Amino acid sequence: MIRELFDLDDDVVYLDGNSLGVPPRHVAARVNEVITQQWGRRLIRSWSEGWWETPERVGDRVGRLVGAAPGQVVVADSTSVNLFKALMGAVRGTERGEILVDAGTFPTDGYIAQSVAELTGLTLRAVDPESFEVGDAAVVLLNHVDYRSGRLLDMASLTEHVHAGGAKIVWDLCHSVGVLPIELDRLGVDLAVGCTYKFLNGGPGAPAFLYVPKAAQEDFHQPLTGWTGHAVPFAMSQDYTPDQGISRARVGTPDILSMLALDAALDVWDQVSLADVRARGLELTAYFRRLVEGLPGIEVITPDSEWRGHQVSLRHPDAARIMGELIARNVIGDHRPPDVLRFGFAPLYNTDEDAERAARALQELL
Repeated sequence: MIRELFDLDDDVVYLDGNSLGVPPRHVAARVNEVITQQWGRRLIRSWSEGWWETPERVGDRVGRLVGAAPGQVVVADSTSVNLFKALMGAVRGTERGEILVDAGTFPTDGYIAQSVAELTGLTLRAVDPESFEVGDAAVVLLNHVDYRSGRLLDMASLTEHVHAGGAKIVWDLCHSVGVLPIELDRLGVDLAVGCTYKFLNGGPGAPAFLYVPKAAQEDFHQPLTGWTGHAVPFAMSQDYTPDQGISRARVGTPDILSMLALDAALDVWDQVSLADVRARGLELTAYFRRLVEGLPGIEVITPDSEWRGHQVSLRHPDAARIMGELIARNVIGDHRPPDVLRFGFAPLYNTDEDAERAARALQELL
C-alpha cells in the first residue's frame, strides 16, 4: 500500500511484522532530532515542553486505531505490566471466585493471570474461548487474535456473552491492533491492552498501551501506584491520590526515546484506512494460503474464513530447520515450537511478490 515509506531492503521478504514491524523511513531522523535537540539542547526543559504529556497524547493516537475516544488510552510500560494493572483493577472488591483465561493464550498472559489469581485468592480456569460458561468468573481474559494459529475471535459476541454472565472482559489486542478496525467504545469493552512493536511498527521494546473507558476510570484502582499516576505528581505528597482520568494508569517516568519513536511511526497510519488495510490483509493471506496449500508435509492451521488475523501459520514436523533455511535465504518469518511456521503479512509494506517469493522458497526447501 505504502511500501516506499518503510526502510526495507528490496532483497528481503519480511513476513514477521506480527513479531516486530519495519521502521518507517522518517523515524530515524525524528529520533535523532529528539536526541540532539529536545534532549541535547533543551535538556530538562523538554519535560515541560511536551514530554510529560506524551503517554496520553500518543495514547490518543493509538486510541483512534482501536475505536476509543480521546482520554481513554495511555501508552506506558509493557503489555505484561499493563495486563497486571488491568486484571488487578478488574477483580478489586469482587465477591466472585474465578479468573478465566484462554487455554491457548500467549504465555505471558497466562503467567500474569496466574500471579493475579495467587495474589487475590481467586482460582484461574483455562477455557476454550469459543465455548465456555462464565460461571463464577470476575473477569475473562481473551486474545483477539491467537498468536499461534492466527484465529480471530468475535469481540462483539464474546464481550456480550461475558457481560451477560456478570463478569468483566479484558482483551489482549497485540496481534489485532493495526490489523482490522476495532471498536472498543461501541462494544462496551471493560479493559484492553496491547503492544505497539508489531503491526504498529513502534520499534523493539516500544511501550504498550492500556485502555480504560471514561465511565470506568473513577473506579479503576490499579495496584502499581507510582508517582506519575498521582493527581498532582510534582506536589511530592506522601499520600497517594490517583489522577481523575486515564493518567491514573501511569506508574513511573515514561521512556521518552521509545515513546517518541512510536509517535513518529504512527504517522503512517494518518494516511490509510483500517478498512482498506483489513481488506488488503485478507487478500494477501488468502493468496499466500493458495500458494502453499498442498506442499509436501504442510498443514495450514490458520482459518480460511475471515475469522483470522494477518498471518498464515503452517504446521510441519521440521519447522525449526525450515524456518532457519528460509531466513538464510532472506525470507523472514518465524517458528513457534514445536512445529509451527508463522508468516505475518503487513499490508502497509507487504506485496503479492513477497507472498510468491516466500512460497517459492518454501517449495524449494520441501
